[in-house]
Amino acid sequence: MFSLTRRVSFTASHRYWRSDWSALRNEQRFGSASATHSHDYSCEVTVCGPLDEETGMVVDLGQLDTVLDREVRARFHDMDITTQVPEFADGKLIPTGENLARFIYMHIGAALTGSAAVVRVVVREDETISSEFAGEG
Repeated sequence: MFSLTRRVSFTASHRYWRSDWSALRNEQRFGSASATHSHDYSCEVTVCGPLDEETGMVVDLGQLDTVLDREVRARFHDMDITTQVPEFADGKLIPTGENLARFIYMHIGAALTGSAAVVRVVVREDETISSEFAGEG
């Protein structure tokens, strides 16, 4: 098996907030992250599979880039994730790095065709913090 990792970046804002909690409870639980703030995110997606002997690739890079553009950049770049991305809006998923990594993993995995499979997604909010999702169990 071979693997390939592709990195994309996007800028987005978010806040940690549960709509079923009071503002005070959100602030007590999430601290300063309960206020809207932005990050210059970096997202690394690793796919794994057999090497295509005809092309020498584990995945068609053009296809992977198209999927990353649609499922990551178009969905998140210049967005307020908490209000503009439906799956995270209105008290649904809290846009933590962990939830973003899992969400991206699932969407990239569903969109890829061929023999390569997503095995890992890392979402970096900055140089000091990152979250990784490598599948269930």
